[in-house]
Amino acid sequence: MDDWKLGAVESRFADILWQRAPLSSGELVKICERELSWKKSTTYTVLKKLCERGLFQNKDGLVSVCIGREEFYARQSEQVVEESFDGSLPAFVAAFTRRKKLSEEEVAAILQMIEGGGGEG
Repeated sequence: MDDWKLGAVESRFADILWQRAPLSSGELVKICERELSWKKSTTYTVLKKLCERGLFQNKDGLVSVCIGREEFYARQSEQVVEESFDGSLPAFVAAFTRRKKLSEEEVAAILQMIEGGGGEG
């Protein structure tokens, strides 16, 4: 999957799945009806689209996660850096910090990630 973007509606739907999966497709329909005011057909249409994109799987009526929320948004962030900053993480950080001052805690966490070779701090 090359496009790591979700529209607002897809994002709300994906969050429901990331929070509750695995669950039956019937239960998903009920949740979407209650929380999104969707009809059954809308739920299945969006589910099929996100399954085709590799985020979720619907096998034998059981919906499960293929790519977790954190992994999805990590890949989305990588795509933003690639497309908007020619793959330069320093350029991205420079642009980000021009508009938002980092707290001492954020700076310390970033330095810890750098010194540890990346990953979570």
